[in-house]
Parts: sequence; structure tokens; C-alpha cells
Amino acid sequence: MTDPVVRRRYTEVSDAYARMFGAVTHVHPDDLRFLEKHFERSDGTILDAGCGPGHLTGYLTDLGLTAIGIDLVPAFIDSARANRPEVEFTVGSMSDLDLPRGSLGGVLAWYSLIHFEPATLTEVLRTLRTALSDNGTLVIGFFEGKQVEPFDHKVTTAYRWPVDEMSETLSAAGFVEVDRLQRPGTERVRPHAALAMRTR
Repeated sequence: MTDPVVRRRYTEVSDAYARMFGAVTHVHPDDLRFLEKHFERSDGTILDAGCGPGHLTGYLTDLGLTAIGIDLVPAFIDSARANRPEVEFTVGSMSDLDLPRGSLGGVLAWYSLIHFEPATLTEVLRTLRTALSDNGTLVIGFFEGKQVEPFDHKVTTAYRWPVDEMSETLSAAGFVEVDRLQRPGTERVRPHAALAMRTR
């Protein structure tokens, strides 16, 4: 899925999305603990890549970390800036980062990789790896599945990934797995997975 398509589709639902997901209270407590566990010792700036309305960027900031956010959708960035004016938010794409090599201590990509086609994901991950310092941290959240496959996400096509296969894809892009978190699906919620990785 291309950046213009994702930008347009999320712009169309930006208000509803912010109401449904744009607060830390909508995030599972286990996920918040996972983020704190793996970012609390990060040395340097943490990029929330695909930050949406900025709630997780704000959460990291409240932990005493230096966090910045980027997102394709100007409406999300406007909302994030209004809610957290002390945090730096920029309209931008994680597939075309304008950041110096090795300038980040961490990257959070929380459900912001789900719309990339599998054939293009490794290139995006390598872009993130280039921006990270040695021993930098990457944490991602995504939909878990038994195989890599597209599905009809409410906004636009998204992909499920087996956790092991996602970990292998990250490894090919220059990362080593540190930790994982999995949560089974319910009638209302799809199976969830998160991976914490270190650069190598």
C-alpha cells in the first residue's frame, strides 16, 4: 500500500480514529508495560514512527524519555500538537526518513507497519535501522496470523504476520530479537503481537 493511499484513507477517518484509539487509556496495560520495559533505558531520542494522534509519543515523554513523532496524516499531527504542544511532531514517512544515520536511540512502530506489502517491508525496516544507533531499540506491534496474508482492515488493506516470520524479517534488516509479547484474539479483537529488537 502506497503512502498516498494510506494518507488519504486515514485522513478520511482521522476524527473517528482519534476518538477510538487516541488515548493511552485505550492501550492494553500489558502493552504499556512492554514499551516501558524496553525503552526505559534508551540512550537518545525515540521516534514514534506512525504516531497517529500522538498518545504513545506522549506516554514515552511522560516516562521521562525524549520522544518525537512522525505521521503521514496532517490531521493526526495537528491533533498531536494540540494535545501535547511540548512534544515535537512532524508530518513525514518512515520509508523516507530525513534523519542522520545513527541519530536515534529507539524507534516505536506500533501498528504502523501493518499496511506495508511484505515485499517492501524489509526496505522500510532497513531505513529505520540506518537511523538507529548501535544497540538501539525497535519495538513494533502488529496483527498476528498463522501465515503472512492480507485482510480487509477497516481503513485499508493490512497484513497479518506469524511472530517467528516477522522476527526473521527484522533479523534480515539488521535486528536481533530481545523479547516478544503475544495476546490471543477474541470475538472483537484480532490476535496481537509485539516484538522488541536491538540493532546489531
